[in-house]
Amino acid sequence: MAKKKYYAVAAGRKTGVYTDWFGPDGAQVQVLGFQGAIYKGFATRQEAQAFMEAGRATAKRSAGRSRSKKARSVAASIPAAGDRIVIYTDGSSLGNPGPGGYGVVIPSDNGDRELSGGFRRTTNNRMELLACIVGLEQFRSPAAVALYSDSRYVVDGITKGWAKNWRRNGWRKSNGSPALNPDLWERLLTLCERHDVQFLWVKGHAGNPGNERCDQLATQAAAGSDLPADKGYEGVA
Repeated sequence: MAKKKYYAVAAGRKTGVYTDWFGPDGAQVQVLGFQGAIYKGFATRQEAQAFMEAGRATAKRSAGRSRSKKARSVAASIPAAGDRIVIYTDGSSLGNPGPGGYGVVIPSDNGDRELSGGFRRTTNNRMELLACIVGLEQFRSPAAVALYSDSRYVVDGITKGWAKNWRRNGWRKSNGSPALNPDLWERLLTLCERHDVQFLWVKGHAGNPGNERCDQLATQAAAGSDLPADKGYEGVA
């Protein structure tokens, strides 16, 4: 898909077409925590301008009441994070199993922090989990975090209590079969006990700049040379 270079904000703190997502002059600060925000990424300025103008009209018609279903369908937005620290994560595996990598972006007005790493043989789900772990491990003191992931495996595993149940049952599922990746789930659950983490699912490859950047970082890491072993997966010392 074409790389998104323009971000249209039709409803937010300041509407307009932006060429950056992160940073004090980017689109994110205009929509993050803004109720009813309408925004989307595009490959061309013309597309972004057209979306913004159409979205402004929709927002005006919806003022003073809940947004209509049509407005929701074009919003391409993610849940508001409020005052929480935002972390975007993604994992990738070339072959599944195969060479894999993870990517993490922590937006900041002082410069976005990017983290990534790769392994010679692993799985996509392990990299999705490890991305969350690496992101949360950056904060030594308890923190309130909004963590965005496009992995249902990760988000549902936490929000629906699956991982806690697996741990309680000796890393067995309800049908008695072994739960996969207990080493990483254990690390993630421990971090969730330290921090106040809100896991939020975001659709992958759908124009979300944070998710797209994490995907790039993960893919690049997976394609690296002389990658180390994922000891938890390969079972090596």
